[in-house]
Amino acid sequence: MLHPSYAELMERINKDVEEGATPVVQSRYSIVKATANRAKQIIEARALEEKVSKLLSTGSGDQSGQEATVNMSKEDIITLRRGAPLIADADERKPLSVAVDELYDGYLTLTEDSEG
Repeated sequence: MLHPSYAELMERINKDVEEGATPVVQSRYSIVKATANRAKQIIEARALEEKVSKLLSTGSGDQSGQEATVNMSKEDIITLRRGAPLIADADERKPLSVAVDELYDGYLTLTEDSEG
């Protein structure tokens, strides 16, 4: 069973909407899309972290005892920052579970633009 449920997520996201105003989230699709996009960001960041870790562990430094370094592009740095988990114990959990909890705990917000 999914916890929190779609209904709980929708209620939590729409809690600050004034009575009579259009809710931020009106369908399950919006929640699925938002959490899938966030999970993708987390997956991409984890893959990049793993790649960098492997490069560092292969000893890219020279024989003089200097530490290995990895040159990262601006896009790689943005990917790492964007995909950094916002909740504790995220490294031990699946990306979609992390995304759902981030949304439920209010670390992520949905806007009308993010539903499209």
